[in-house]
Parts: sequence; structure tokens; C-alpha cells
Amino acid sequence: MKKYLMALDQGTTSSRCIIFDRNGNIVAKAAREFTQYFPKAGWVEHDACEIWESQLATAKEALRQADISAADIAGLGITNQRETTVVWEKDTGKPICPAIVWQCRRTEALCEKLCQTGKDVIIREKTGLAPDPYFSATKLRWILQNVPKAQERAERGELLFGTVDTWLIYKLTGGRVHATDPSNAARTMLFNIHTLTWDAELLELFDIPRAMLPRVLPTVGVFGETDAEIFGTPITIAAAAGDQQAALFGQCCFDAGDIKNTYGTGGFMLMNTGNTPVTSSNGLLTTIGWQHNGKTTYVLEGSVFICGAAIQWLRDGLGLISTSSESEAIAAEVTDSGGVYFVPAFVGLGTPYWNAAARGTVCGITRGTTRAHLVRATLDAMAFQTVDVLDAMRQDTGLFIPLLRVDGGACANNLLMQTQSDLAALPIARSACIETTAWGVATMAGLATNLYNSIEDLRTLLPAAKIFTPHMREEVRTAHLEKWHRAVSASSAFSS
Repeated sequence: MKKYLMALDQGTTSSRCIIFDRNGNIVAKAAREFTQYFPKAGWVEHDACEIWESQLATAKEALRQADISAADIAGLGITNQRETTVVWEKDTGKPICPAIVWQCRRTEALCEKLCQTGKDVIIREKTGLAPDPYFSATKLRWILQNVPKAQERAERGELLFGTVDTWLIYKLTGGRVHATDPSNAARTMLFNIHTLTWDAELLELFDIPRAMLPRVLPTVGVFGETDAEIFGTPITIAAAAGDQQAALFGQCCFDAGDIKNTYGTGGFMLMNTGNTPVTSSNGLLTTIGWQHNGKTTYVLEGSVFICGAAIQWLRDGLGLISTSSESEAIAAEVTDSGGVYFVPAFVGLGTPYWNAAARGTVCGITRGTTRAHLVRATLDAMAFQTVDVLDAMRQDTGLFIPLLRVDGGACANNLLMQTQSDLAALPIARSACIETTAWGVATMAGLATNLYNSIEDLRTLLPAAKIFTPHMREEVRTAHLEKWHRAVSASSAFSS
């Protein structure tokens, strides 16, 4: 009996593969970082071939670690960095240019034009999204305009488009399957979340040939099989989901009102709103969580563009820390940030501000400011941004939020989690398994291949969480938030 599940977790800075047994125990884990390219200010690119090679290498390494074969894998699930845009040749499978990453801001001017001409209204009505360089449509439009003959070739049916899930499915199946799922399609700004189809009016608006687009298949369901030559034996590809939706599923947020926040390269808060899309008045996005058994689950999402990436910047850009993990110990050398407030708007601000022109700003520096204060301010910034999104969730839904579930690499930082609880005035529940993104898509694959009978089976597998409770006095919390918002105003004033 096949008893293992494989999750390919393709992130912004690394590709990972985790193999789970049916009870949620990790039996193997492999990771490989890949190159980040910054050809111009505000531009971020990846090599799609390097993404594929790194992801394939981790899958093979995980099988070796587990000492099992592909024949032991019941199903494979793919979860991925969203919105990142890949265009490749249909005949050769070769990308025609670097992948444009979700963080890239090169299409700011086009997004501003869409808003100035009133197109933002129809985009929000159909997709639940606000025009922003974050999403795939303007990235794809840029490629078709700027890569020689790309538009002509696309119109002749010679080019294919996909987000990273689609690219990996295509490569894993030897080019036989060109498909995505609703959770990823909903992030392109081309997919109508009400009709669940590629929208003809939006395709015309962005001048995107329909022939480029992948088929949209259910999130939980069979996409195809891996090419036999890759792992020796075909593996069923049984789920695909954007990373944040997979994390929501992995946290067992199956009911309307359930909420989680993921601290990764960016920070992403999602609330399950059931089978009804909720329109936001506070800068949140309305999007699709997953599609399973013929039912579509919708979510509200708040997006913080720079979260853990700010810690990477301290390490790689400034050299203030040697490893990301030491940020907690260094920040703990001081009792607070010493009045320093850091707004990491390296690529603009997301929810609730949606200011593409804002830039990173540090306020409150004095002669007494030390490395520890800057590191502490960076952790604080992750928590402050999360509070802004949480407040928007409360205002849009009117729901009482008793608990915030958290996951992602940075939530291993106890100081950050306590700070988050204090500034949010809310208990924080950290899962014993912080690999909830990979676990979420693995369990989706388990459902699709009948390793589990229903989502109710999954609730019993969710391990007990560690709870952080708030200790900060309300007047202190209020004062910190007021200064934070002044710093955000400064970052917006110092725009690109």
C-alpha cells in the first residue's frame, strides 16, 4: 500500500521537498536555494530553469533520505510562490525570458494607468484584486511587449504562460499537461472568481491570447502523472495550490471565520469566508482558497510584501547578522527598539495601503541606536504590518477574532511571536508543525488519492499548538501603533 505523500514547496528564495507519512510525520526534507536577480531598482527575476532543477533535486534527495521509491508515494502535491510569471516555448519548453517575480515592481506605470482610466473597478469586481504590479497580468503584458516578437508568437499559439505551479506540472509531466488550479489562477488578475473562468473582457484589456493560458483544474484532484523517467516510476500529481492557501488548509482552517498568518519572505493573512466571496472596503483582497468536491472556498487575504525578507536584508544587505536565526538573540539584547521604527517598503506597501511607490524608511535613529535596536525594529515591523492586516479583517467582516494561527519560518522566533501577541492584543497559536504549507498541499493530495476519507480525518492529525498571550498594557500598545503609522506616512512621503 502506498503510504507516503510528497509535497513540492516551491518558494521565493528556495525549493523544498517534504515527504510525510499519513499521520503527518516528516520522514524526509530537502531544500535548495536558488539565485535572486535584481537587474534594476525594483526589479526581481528568477531563472525558471533553475527553479525546476532545484525543485527536482530536492525531490530526488528527499526520496533518498527516506529510503523509499516513487512507487511508495500515494500522491504528490505542489505548492508555490504565487503570481510569479513564466512564459515558455510550446515546442521546446524553453523560457523566452527570466521569470518575473511577484515582488517585481516594473509595471507600476501600467497599474497607475489602469486606475486613472477607471479599469480598477472592473478588475476588482471580476477578480477581487486591486491593480498592482504584484499580480501576473501586467507582468505577462510586459513580457509580450518587451521580448522581441513575443506578442506575435503568442497569437500564433507558440508560447505558453504559467505561474510556478503550472511550470512545474508541465516539466514533471514531460510537457503533457499545461494546467493550474483556481487558487493560482485567481492571482493572475485574468480569472473571474465568480464564473470560475478566464475572463474574456480582461484578456482583451491586457491583450493576452487565450491560447497561452493553462486549463484550470480543481485544487484537490488529479492533474496527471510525472514522466516515468524522472523518478523511475510515475507519481500521481494530485493537488496544486498557492502557498498561502495551502497553509490555510494545513492549519485546518476549514470553517468560515478561521484565520491564519504565514511569516515567510512576505507575510500573508487569510480568512476563510466559506462559499461566498466577501468584498473588502479596507484594502484586503478577495480570492479563492481551494476547490474540492465541486465546491469553491473563498478567502479574504492581506498581503505584506516584505516580512522575512527584511531579516535576509539585515544579513545579506547590511551584514548586521550572520544567520537569520540569530536575529532573536540579538534583538533580545535590548528591551525594545529604542524608539526606532523600520518600514520595510522595499517594493512598496501592500495591505491595507497598496502604495507601490512607498520605499523603505527607518525613523527615530539616535547616536544611541545599536545593531540590536535595528534588528529589534525589524522584528517589530513584521508584527506591526500584521496588526494592520488584522484590523482590516475585523473591519471588513465585523467578526470577533479570538485567535490567530501562525506558521512559516519566522514564527519559530519566540520573541517575534510574543511581540505579535502584545501588539495585536490577541492570543497567537503556533502549530507544532510549522511546515503547514507543505502539509496542507500534501493532505490535499491525500484526499485526492483516497489516503484520507474526508477533511474531518485531518483535524485529528493537527498537533497541539503553543499559545502566546498578550502582556502589553493597552496605552503602551496604542502609543507604539501611533508611532508606527507615522513611520508608514514617512515611507509613503519618500516615494519612488
